[in-house]
Amino acid sequence: MGNAGVEPNISPTDNTAQQDSLFSMTDVFLISLITGLFTYWFFFRKKKEEVPDLPKIQSVAAPVRDSSFIEKMKKTGRNIVVFYGSQTGTAEEFANRLSKDAHRYGLRGMAADPEEYDLSDLSRLSEIDKSLAVFCMATYGEGDPTDNAQDFYDWLQEADADLSGLRFAVFGLGNKTYEHFNAMGKYVDKRLEELGAQRVFELGLGDDDGNLEEDFITWREQFWPAVCEHFGVEATGEESSIRQYELVVHTDVNMNKVYTGEMGRLKSYENQKPPFDAKNPFLAQVTENRKLNEGGERHLMHLELDISNSKIRYESGDHVAVYPANDSSLVNQIGEILGTDLDTIMSLNNLDEESNKKHPFPCPTSYRTALTYYLDITNPPRTNVLYELAQYATDAGEQERLRKMASSAAEGKALYLSWVVEARRNILAILQDMPSLHPPIDHLCELLPRLQARYYSIASSSKVHPNAIHICAVTVEYETKTGRLNKGVATNWLKNKVPDENGSNPLVPMYVRKSQFRLPFKPSTPVIMIGPGTGIAPFIGFIQERAWLKQQGKEVGDTVLYYGCRHEREDYLYREELARFHQEGVLTQLNVAFSRDQAEKVYVQHLLKKNKENVWKLVNEGNAHIYVCGDARNMARDVQNTFYEIVAEFGNMSQPQAVDYVKKLMTKGRYSLDVWS
Repeated sequence: MGNAGVEPNISPTDNTAQQDSLFSMTDVFLISLITGLFTYWFFFRKKKEEVPDLPKIQSVAAPVRDSSFIEKMKKTGRNIVVFYGSQTGTAEEFANRLSKDAHRYGLRGMAADPEEYDLSDLSRLSEIDKSLAVFCMATYGEGDPTDNAQDFYDWLQEADADLSGLRFAVFGLGNKTYEHFNAMGKYVDKRLEELGAQRVFELGLGDDDGNLEEDFITWREQFWPAVCEHFGVEATGEESSIRQYELVVHTDVNMNKVYTGEMGRLKSYENQKPPFDAKNPFLAQVTENRKLNEGGERHLMHLELDISNSKIRYESGDHVAVYPANDSSLVNQIGEILGTDLDTIMSLNNLDEESNKKHPFPCPTSYRTALTYYLDITNPPRTNVLYELAQYATDAGEQERLRKMASSAAEGKALYLSWVVEARRNILAILQDMPSLHPPIDHLCELLPRLQARYYSIASSSKVHPNAIHICAVTVEYETKTGRLNKGVATNWLKNKVPDENGSNPLVPMYVRKSQFRLPFKPSTPVIMIGPGTGIAPFIGFIQERAWLKQQGKEVGDTVLYYGCRHEREDYLYREELARFHQEGVLTQLNVAFSRDQAEKVYVQHLLKKNKENVWKLVNEGNAHIYVCGDARNMARDVQNTFYEIVAEFGNMSQPQAVDYVKKLMTKGRYSLDVWS
């Protein structure tokens, strides 16, 4: 190729041919070069990849957490498993009590969180002799499963498993003031039977609006005889106290390894890392805490929590959960009565080494921290706590009284109801009123339930306040039948979270819980909001959002509010804000009922009746969405009955047809509730 390129005398034709030849040879060279480079790269690349391939093949099966409760039961000799769906800790507490009961009948039980296990293994439970699955299932919100039972619920809905070898019983925890009373307990009971499982004892339905503890005791005292009859076993008669945890006192401990109030990870409050949830709350600064009411005995307040840099996202209608602390004076009084150094560092270690729950609360910690941040010391203790404490009363009369209240006898139940529940005696009051009762503080800490997070409807819109969450709350304070002043744990704790003039902002451990309480997808859809008192909270967020949408040029439908309070001049919450929204046309209607400003009380349902024609038009023609927030026991029920009346009158329906119409609105998500009792 080189020689041809240097010939001195070339004709035009030859020159063209030579150029073609030269071009072709260049192509060949380039192609050869590229091919060579590609071949070299290909083999080089293969070598680079082959090196890590070998260890990958050797470690295909990564270690997986053992989620088989069957294997655990076999390994530990258990034959009864008690699953709990718990949002506030009560169902978990009942499950623990049932699992401890089992030993009295020659059986061995274990309480289990369904979130931690594969419940498709229920079909294998028959592999264990005299086996039984018990379900303590709380219903949350509007007939929903609790967070930890959601996966179990989903599995039940989709499962086609054969559970014919499974023996089961269900106790549901609910509240009759809610529309879907004990929906989860009823569903689990029905669905397990549909899948072929055998019911050993009838469904129990506990009502927290009545006396949940008594409902549970009544069910339990009939449940165990049924189990004995089914399995042909007898009670052993052992009624002795069985400790679940052993005390370890730390005399020489590194204080950097001691919990000081964290919910999960040690030092998580000093070194905050997202994502933030129930086990890893965010420490939000309180940037504003102002009193909302202008008079009256109550204290209604508006707080603003700064969530900047937390990556926390929320929507209007969501709930904010806060972890409160008990009043230090109550904690100190317990320490004084029991003669304990509250700053002792200790651990309570589970005696069952196979248990997933190693401690009743984060350990090691001090008694002071446990009683302040981890344990519920303000609610009346349940009967099992009284039973366990009775052994420590040195006065025979006090011991007998405690045992009687813990018994299933009618007289004992009545005494517990009057002396503990109705008198609202907490553990401190019981210790004060029974001077001979001096339990070891470690056993008391083992028995008391966990202090739970408190939930509040968020009173802001993330469209307007992306870095802040607003809370609207009223402090709880009342005098008991014994003359004591009882204070709500969270509201009084929040009341004192006031930023000081030096710019120092107090901190609140919090996280956001998602809700189904949502504005319509289309902004043009009308909304009717009914929320007296602090029930106005989510609607402040809704109105802020509708105002923001309007500013964005969106077509926004009618926004109608029915709000109620006692006195116009005392507790008309967010008066200025609501007036401004109404003036700007964001609030199409602002209907306010002042219940005590006249001789005859006027409530939100009365205003709904007054405007019934307009209400029906919005619902029937405008496809309006209805939202109710506040008291479940009276207000929500009265409002719902008012809608039955309006629908019956203007829809020309019978009462049953009107009820069915409203129920269908609920099913379609057009009638939403965010209520509490």
